[in-house]
Amino acid sequence: MAIKTVGIIGAGTMGNGIAQACAVSGLKVVMVDISEAAVAKGVATVASSLERLIKKDKISPSDRDAALARIQGSTNYDDLKSAQLVIEAATENYELKLRILKQIDAIVAPDVIIASNTSSISITKLAAATGRADKFIGMHFFNPVPMMALVEIIRGLQTSDATHEAVQDMAKALGKTPITVKNAPGFVVNRILVPMINEAFFVLAEGLATPEDIDAGMKLGCNQPIGPLALADMVGLDVCLAVMEVYLSEFGDSKYRACPLLKEMVAAGRLGRKTGRGVYQY
Repeated sequence: MAIKTVGIIGAGTMGNGIAQACAVSGLKVVMVDISEAAVAKGVATVASSLERLIKKDKISPSDRDAALARIQGSTNYDDLKSAQLVIEAATENYELKLRILKQIDAIVAPDVIIASNTSSISITKLAAATGRADKFIGMHFFNPVPMMALVEIIRGLQTSDATHEAVQDMAKALGKTPITVKNAPGFVVNRILVPMINEAFFVLAEGLATPEDIDAGMKLGCNQPIGPLALADMVGLDVCLAVMEVYLSEFGDSKYRACPLLKEMVAAGRLGRKTGRGVYQY
């Protein structure tokens, strides 16, 4: 099945980023969120992102206009009926995702593929809650979506070869590089990345070095473009904590326990860039 229209649930950071990548690549997009304000904010974010690309001579004003014309913002799930693929990009919360996926499943045609942009929740478990487990898959995009080349494609136990192939082809059509991953908590990238961020918090809590020196050490010593603590602020400390808690409960291994300092900062509402303060002040 050729994917020409993509439905996206969630107009936040990941949702609008996926919408931009799809629209720039020539796909029609229906971006759904719970309020008109959320949808408008998502579309405005895409518009300003495209504006920056014009200033960098990456796209022309006519490219921007064409991409924006391909994005339909909506608060109505019925508008997803035109899509061949629907990507759920809601907050990393199992109950919320379950509720959304059941709504999508009830509305779209039986041959439509449903994907989740989850970064840690079991694709097999989410698939089982739908009536189309063979047409369910994980598509884990990375932030910022328009810039990041990687998409982790996660196969649940029930995902069919045809579904995997269609989604892999679609990711390539977006100019992304897909890697295929078996279903397991955190998949590949976050399984390695988030415990590293957590360890950086342990190092910080033990007073081994300042945040600036910890980040400089990892940037200059391991050739990383951004240090783990600055990255935690970008991702959101609450998201990092939620992922570690998923690992601890799923693997039952104490090596995945969250650093008490990370928990303390989340409790204080210091979640990173989105709140103006995390490890660093913004």
